[in-house]
Amino acid sequence: MKIWIVIAAFNEEKSIGRVIDVLKKQGYKNIVVTDDGSRDKTCAVAKAHGSYALKHCINRGQGAALQTGIDFALSKGADIVVTFDADGQHDASEIKDMIKPIYSGCDIVLGSRFINRNTKVPFFRKLILKGGAFICWILYGIKLTDTHNGFRALSRKAAKKVRITADRMEHASQIIEKTAKYRLKYTEVPVTIRYSDYSKKKGQTSLNAIKIFFKMLVYKFLK
Repeated sequence: MKIWIVIAAFNEEKSIGRVIDVLKKQGYKNIVVTDDGSRDKTCAVAKAHGSYALKHCINRGQGAALQTGIDFALSKGADIVVTFDADGQHDASEIKDMIKPIYSGCDIVLGSRFINRNTKVPFFRKLILKGGAFICWILYGIKLTDTHNGFRALSRKAAKKVRITADRMEHASQIIEKTAKYRLKYTEVPVTIRYSDYSKKKGQTSLNAIKIFFKMLVYKFLK
Protein backbone atom coordinates (compact mmCIF):
# COMPACT_ATOMS: atom_id res chain seq x y z
CA MET A 1 0.00 0.00 0.00
CA LYS A 2 1.23 3.48 -0.85
CA ILE A 3 1.77 5.53 2.30
CA TRP A 4 1.97 9.29 1.91
CA ILE A 5 3.00 11.76 4.61
CA VAL A 6 1.30 15.17 4.39
CA ILE A 7 2.80 18.12 6.25
CA ALA A 8 1.32 21.62 6.54
CA ALA A 9 4.05 24.18 7.17
CA PHE A 10 4.15 27.91 7.88
CA ASN A 11 7.50 29.59 8.50
CA GLU A 12 9.15 26.28 9.41
CA GLU A 13 12.53 26.58 7.65
CA LYS A 14 14.31 25.84 10.95
CA SER A 15 12.60 22.49 11.51
CA ILE A 16 11.15 21.15 8.24
CA GLY A 17 14.41 19.75 6.87
CA ARG A 18 15.06 17.76 10.04
CA VAL A 19 11.49 16.44 10.06
CA ILE A 20 11.76 15.25 6.45
CA ASP A 21 15.15 13.62 7.10
CA VAL A 22 13.78 11.67 10.06
CA LEU A 23 10.77 10.49 8.05
CA LYS A 24 13.02 9.31 5.24
CA LYS A 25 15.25 7.44 7.68
CA GLN A 26 12.12 5.59 8.82
CA GLY A 27 11.56 4.51 5.22
CA TYR A 28 8.87 7.00 4.16
CA LYS A 29 9.74 8.40 0.76
CA ASN A 30 6.37 9.81 -0.31
CA ILE A 31 6.31 13.12 1.54
CA VAL A 32 4.52 16.30 0.51
CA VAL A 33 4.88 19.63 2.28
CA THR A 34 2.36 22.42 1.73
CA ASP A 35 4.06 25.74 2.40
CA ASP A 36 1.13 27.84 3.57
CA GLY A 37 2.31 31.27 2.44
CA SER A 38 5.53 31.28 4.47
CA ARG A 39 7.72 34.38 4.55
CA ASP A 40 10.87 32.31 4.97
CA LYS A 41 12.54 29.52 2.97
CA THR A 42 10.27 26.67 4.09
CA CYS A 43 9.43 25.63 0.52
CA ALA A 44 13.04 25.69 -0.69
CA VAL A 45 14.27 23.73 2.33
CA ALA A 46 11.54 21.10 1.86
CA LYS A 47 12.55 20.63 -1.77
CA ALA A 48 16.24 20.49 -0.86
CA HIS A 49 15.56 17.64 1.57
CA GLY A 50 13.78 15.57 -1.04
CA SER A 51 10.07 16.08 -0.45
CA TYR A 52 7.42 17.32 -2.83
CA ALA A 53 6.73 20.96 -2.01
CA LEU A 54 3.52 22.83 -2.81
CA LYS A 55 3.00 26.49 -2.01
CA HIS A 56 0.02 28.67 -1.16
CA CYS A 57 0.55 32.25 -2.31
CA ILE A 58 -1.13 33.50 0.88
CA ASN A 59 -1.48 32.06 4.36
CA ARG A 60 -4.82 30.25 4.37
CA GLY A 61 -4.45 28.15 7.50
CA GLN A 62 -3.48 24.64 8.51
CA GLY A 63 -6.74 23.05 7.42
CA ALA A 64 -6.42 24.40 3.89
CA ALA A 65 -2.76 23.41 3.70
CA LEU A 66 -3.54 19.85 4.78
CA GLN A 67 -6.33 19.52 2.21
CA THR A 68 -3.99 20.72 -0.55
CA GLY A 69 -1.47 18.08 0.50
CA ILE A 70 -4.10 15.35 0.82
CA ASP A 71 -5.44 16.11 -2.66
CA PHE A 72 -1.92 15.83 -4.04
CA ALA A 73 -1.30 12.52 -2.24
CA LEU A 74 -4.57 11.09 -3.55
CA SER A 75 -3.69 12.17 -7.08
CA LYS A 76 -0.47 10.17 -6.70
CA GLY A 77 -2.40 7.05 -5.71
CA ALA A 78 -2.05 7.17 -1.93
CA ASP A 79 -3.71 4.27 -0.11
CA ILE A 80 -2.96 5.71 3.34
CA VAL A 81 -2.46 9.38 4.19
CA VAL A 82 -0.66 10.35 7.40
CA THR A 83 -0.83 13.96 8.59
CA PHE A 84 2.30 14.99 10.45
CA ASP A 85 3.34 18.25 12.11
CA ALA A 86 6.19 20.37 10.75
CA ASP A 87 7.65 21.49 14.07
CA GLY A 88 9.26 18.21 15.12
CA GLN A 89 6.95 17.32 17.99
CA HIS A 90 5.76 14.02 16.47
CA ASP A 91 7.73 10.76 16.52
CA ALA A 92 8.15 9.27 13.03
CA SER A 93 8.84 5.82 14.49
CA GLU A 94 5.20 5.72 15.67
CA ILE A 95 3.75 5.96 12.14
CA LYS A 96 3.81 2.16 11.87
CA ASP A 97 1.50 2.01 14.91
CA MET A 98 -0.78 4.65 13.41
CA ILE A 99 -1.30 2.85 10.11
CA LYS A 100 -1.62 -0.69 11.49
CA PRO A 101 -5.40 -0.46 12.25
CA ILE A 102 -6.06 0.64 8.65
CA TYR A 103 -4.74 -2.69 7.39
CA SER A 104 -7.46 -4.27 9.54
CA GLY A 105 -10.30 -2.21 8.07
CA CYS A 106 -10.24 0.97 10.14
CA ASP A 107 -10.92 4.19 8.19
CA ILE A 108 -9.28 6.81 10.39
CA VAL A 109 -6.74 6.56 13.19
CA LEU A 110 -6.33 9.47 15.60
CA GLY A 111 -3.22 9.96 17.69
CA SER A 112 -3.70 10.58 21.40
CA ARG A 113 -1.13 12.01 23.80
CA PHE A 114 -3.30 10.93 26.75
CA ILE A 115 -3.29 7.13 26.33
CA ASN A 116 -0.58 5.08 28.05
CA ARG A 117 2.08 7.68 27.47
CA ASN A 118 4.24 9.80 29.72
CA THR A 119 3.90 12.96 27.66
CA LYS A 120 3.87 15.84 30.10
CA VAL A 121 1.26 18.19 28.71
CA PRO A 122 1.39 21.77 30.04
CA PHE A 123 -1.57 22.35 32.37
CA PHE A 124 -3.42 25.01 30.36
CA ARG A 125 -2.78 23.10 27.12
CA LYS A 126 -4.27 19.99 28.71
CA LEU A 127 -7.28 21.96 29.94
CA ILE A 128 -7.97 23.31 26.44
CA LEU A 129 -7.50 19.90 24.80
CA LYS A 130 -9.75 18.09 27.26
CA GLY A 131 -12.36 20.79 26.88
CA GLY A 132 -12.24 20.34 23.11
CA ALA A 133 -12.67 16.58 23.46
CA PHE A 134 -15.73 17.10 25.68
CA ILE A 135 -17.30 19.55 23.22
CA CYS A 136 -16.73 17.13 20.31
CA TRP A 137 -18.47 14.40 22.30
CA ILE A 138 -21.46 16.68 22.95
CA LEU A 139 -21.71 17.96 19.36
CA TYR A 140 -20.83 14.85 17.38
CA GLY A 141 -21.36 11.91 19.71
CA ILE A 142 -17.77 10.68 19.33
CA LYS A 143 -15.91 10.15 22.58
CA LEU A 144 -12.16 10.61 22.24
CA THR A 145 -9.34 11.51 24.59
CA ASP A 146 -7.53 13.87 22.20
CA THR A 147 -9.38 15.54 19.33
CA HIS A 148 -6.85 18.21 18.33
CA ASN A 149 -3.78 16.12 17.64
CA GLY A 150 -2.27 16.70 14.20
CA PHE A 151 -0.90 13.16 14.04
CA ARG A 152 -3.50 11.01 12.28
CA ALA A 153 -3.83 8.42 9.51
CA LEU A 154 -6.61 8.08 6.96
CA SER A 155 -7.45 5.32 4.55
CA ARG A 156 -7.97 6.35 0.94
CA LYS A 157 -11.73 6.05 1.50
CA ALA A 158 -11.59 8.38 4.51
CA ALA A 159 -9.25 10.85 2.82
CA LYS A 160 -11.72 11.19 -0.05
CA LYS A 161 -14.77 11.45 2.24
CA VAL A 162 -13.37 13.86 4.81
CA ARG A 163 -13.01 17.01 2.74
CA ILE A 164 -11.58 19.76 4.93
CA THR A 165 -13.35 23.04 4.23
CA ALA A 166 -12.41 24.70 7.53
CA ASP A 167 -9.23 26.53 6.57
CA ARG A 168 -7.76 27.09 10.00
CA MET A 169 -7.32 25.17 13.26
CA GLU A 170 -10.99 24.21 13.57
CA HIS A 171 -10.28 21.65 10.83
CA ALA A 172 -9.41 19.08 13.52
CA SER A 173 -12.96 19.27 14.90
CA GLN A 174 -14.38 19.14 11.37
CA ILE A 175 -12.55 15.86 10.77
CA ILE A 176 -14.30 14.44 13.85
CA GLU A 177 -17.64 15.82 12.66
CA LYS A 178 -17.26 14.15 9.26
CA THR A 179 -16.09 10.92 10.85
CA ALA A 180 -19.46 10.84 12.60
CA LYS A 181 -21.41 12.02 9.55
CA TYR A 182 -20.07 9.31 7.25
CA ARG A 183 -19.96 6.68 10.01
CA LEU A 184 -16.31 5.97 9.41
CA LYS A 185 -14.58 3.32 11.49
CA TYR A 186 -12.15 5.04 13.82
CA THR A 187 -9.81 4.35 16.70
CA GLU A 188 -7.23 6.14 18.83
CA VAL A 189 -3.59 5.13 19.09
CA PRO A 190 -1.19 6.40 21.77
CA VAL A 191 1.47 8.76 20.47
CA THR A 192 4.26 10.77 22.01
CA ILE A 193 4.35 14.56 21.77
CA ARG A 194 7.67 16.31 22.30
CA TYR A 195 7.03 19.76 23.73
CA SER A 196 9.77 22.30 23.19
CA ASP A 197 9.85 26.07 23.58
CA TYR A 198 9.59 26.23 19.79
CA SER A 199 6.50 24.00 19.50
CA LYS A 200 4.78 25.61 22.49
CA LYS A 201 4.78 28.96 20.71
CA LYS A 202 2.71 27.39 17.94
CA GLY A 203 0.08 25.84 20.19
CA GLN A 204 -3.47 26.98 20.83
CA THR A 205 -4.14 29.97 23.06
CA SER A 206 -7.30 30.32 25.12
CA LEU A 207 -8.56 32.95 22.67
CA ASN A 208 -7.98 30.63 19.70
CA ALA A 209 -9.77 27.82 21.55
CA ILE A 210 -12.83 30.07 22.02
CA LYS A 211 -12.76 30.99 18.32
CA ILE A 212 -12.59 27.33 17.36
CA PHE A 213 -15.57 26.54 19.62
CA PHE A 214 -17.76 29.17 17.96
CA LYS A 215 -16.72 28.03 14.49
CA MET A 216 -17.61 24.47 15.49
CA LEU A 217 -21.10 25.69 16.39
CA VAL A 218 -21.40 27.46 13.04
CA TYR A 219 -20.39 24.34 11.11
CA LYS A 220 -22.71 22.20 13.22
CA PHE A 221 -25.89 24.27 13.07
CA LEU A 222 -25.59 26.68 10.14
CA LYS A 223 -23.86 24.65 7.42
